[in-house]
Amino acid sequence: MTEAGAGAGAAMPRQAARISEVRGFARWPAHGSPKEEGKALRARVRRREHAEVVVDADRPDAVAAVEESNRGRIPELTPIRVGRMAATPFAFLRGSAGLMAHDLVRTPTTGIGAQLCGDAHAANFGLYGDARGRLVIDLNDFDETVHGPWEWDLKRLVASLVLAGREAGADEDTCRAAAQDSVGAYRRTMRLLARLPALDAWNAIADEELVSHTDAHDLLGTLERVSEKARANTSGRFAAKSTEPFGDGGRRFVDAPPVLRRIPDAEAAAVAASLEEYLTTLSEDRLPLLARYAVHDVAFRVVGTGSVGTRSYVVLLLDHRGEPLILQVKEARPSVLLPHLATLGHPVPKVEHEGRRVVLGQKRMQVVSDILLGWTSVDGHPYQVRQFRNRKGSVDPAALAADQIDDYARMTGALLARAHAHSADPRLISGYCGKNEELDEAFAAFAVSYADRTEADHAELVAAVRSGRIAAEMGV
Repeated sequence: MTEAGAGAGAAMPRQAARISEVRGFARWPAHGSPKEEGKALRARVRRREHAEVVVDADRPDAVAAVEESNRGRIPELTPIRVGRMAATPFAFLRGSAGLMAHDLVRTPTTGIGAQLCGDAHAANFGLYGDARGRLVIDLNDFDETVHGPWEWDLKRLVASLVLAGREAGADEDTCRAAAQDSVGAYRRTMRLLARLPALDAWNAIADEELVSHTDAHDLLGTLERVSEKARANTSGRFAAKSTEPFGDGGRRFVDAPPVLRRIPDAEAAAVAASLEEYLTTLSEDRLPLLARYAVHDVAFRVVGTGSVGTRSYVVLLLDHRGEPLILQVKEARPSVLLPHLATLGHPVPKVEHEGRRVVLGQKRMQVVSDILLGWTSVDGHPYQVRQFRNRKGSVDPAALAADQIDDYARMTGALLARAHAHSADPRLISGYCGKNEELDEAFAAFAVSYADRTEADHAELVAAVRSGRIAAEMGV
């Protein structure tokens, strides 16, 4: 080899080293094995330890927890929230993510972080339309989203499955099996994702393959019925029922208290004006679409169990043909998980805007998200903005037949694994979870114990409502 050739050859490794160390990308060659790192964590946190439920002396009672979670909400609406939570133990769990986070701090965690839904109970999965109108199924509520221990989402899911199963009339063996199989589906899906090329894993799981992947064939009929309802659940249908002609070819919302009510002109104007800030949070290619709509009306609309009492508006937009598009402008409060993550010692990021936190968390977890997701502020309060009635549909897990609960559990476990794999290396989690059912059994034991704990909490709330300690409006 010539001297010049030797010099060129010697330079290549140095150049390759510089290229392979670009910030934001993986290093090459890789150092260590994420799968082996995950396996090594079993020595520090044994998988069977996840069965533990610890209720400490400092735990607030159920009523105090509900009262604290009502702080900052619209006072006249909190009795509706309490009434909804008092309906069943499953409903209580849905409204008490903060109380459960208090308890989860006392449970073992591996230290592997992921973007969390923060409220991954069994009723927070559902169908919605993508940009082309096709239906996808995924997690669909991200008010509490934050980076935290992956175990917290999974434990909330399995506990909710036991409670939903009990409400549906399933026996204890069926409820426990549903929790165990949900974890098994999570574990197997994570292992599958760990084996795939990175891009394939990122885009998994194809919706048409999900039922087959999770062997959820008994659920097919239910999903088909929900899909049919979801396809009809559009802005147009809502507008037809909830608006009336007004002015020069326009429309306005009709009062339907307490769920939908008209608001003073100044309040409506403030919400409408906030949409200018919202537009700056969207991708620029969305702006010509919204420029074809005019803002016609704004109304206040009460939202679901956990969010009742927060400020939430619907905005009626009409195009040149009078066809509606409805946006929801929903107050974004700080995640109830944040103070508990700080107690755990988990890094707590600075939140620039709570609406931004919700939107970015949703985009980090979903394969397909609403193309009109954004955020804004109204009178100094942060809000998220999204399409309202975007062909949304959901399965009520508490109304499933006993032979369907297991299928639903496996499907939601698989969806949660895929969502977590967007922010956590599936090889790392899969290495910890392993191939046998030790983790599944431990989480199932936790689920049963925590469901018992929640039933006791619910009973406390019901007793407080009956005694007059806390006001509740039932059946709304």
